[in-house]
Amino acid sequence: MLALLHTSMVHVPVFNALRDENHPGLELRHLVYEELLGRARGLGPDGAAEATKTIISEITEEGATAVLCTCSTIGGVAEAAGAELGVPVLRVDRPMAAAAVAYGSRITVLAALEATLRPTSDLLHEEAASAGREVALRPVLVPDAWRRFEKGDLEGYAWAVAEAIEEVEDADVIVLAQASMTPGAQLVPSKIPVLSSPRLGLEAAAKLV
Repeated sequence: MLALLHTSMVHVPVFNALRDENHPGLELRHLVYEELLGRARGLGPDGAAEATKTIISEITEEGATAVLCTCSTIGGVAEAAGAELGVPVLRVDRPMAAAAVAYGSRITVLAALEATLRPTSDLLHEEAASAGREVALRPVLVPDAWRRFEKGDLEGYAWAVAEAIEEVEDADVIVLAQASMTPGAQLVPSKIPVLSSPRLGLEAAAKLV
């Protein structure tokens, strides 16, 4: 069984649909802890580390063989907790970051939440170092996006992301820092490749189980 650690309910139907489309028969268990993101926003990702470790320990004791963390803000602390506990834990954006580095050195990172910019940038530099490449990152906070998300205006949220995508120039690839930003990429054509994390993340996590 693959456990998915979320910080928002919006991810549950997305990953169920991807499972049904690409990995039929894969057993998923969804766990939603919105408070983890709140801690990370207030105290930095390390502020959610101990609680994240406790959750991962409990769900593996209950039968999960691997964990996919779908929140980019706490993905790093989730992976660190997995390493400490001896549990396979994958942050959803790691496969996306590896793919982005392969596209080229000029990477624009679009984020809806400021707290995600640093973890995503650190991850891209980490994957670039592993690949023996150098990258130039341009982080961009999408205006008004997270306010719309918190209000439940998912359509407005997606369009805010789409508009930000349209404004990107001089990049080899665009990275969407949050899994929830994925619908925005489907609203507008882009000459620049746009990468999001859910499909790539679930594909990699499925191999762990």
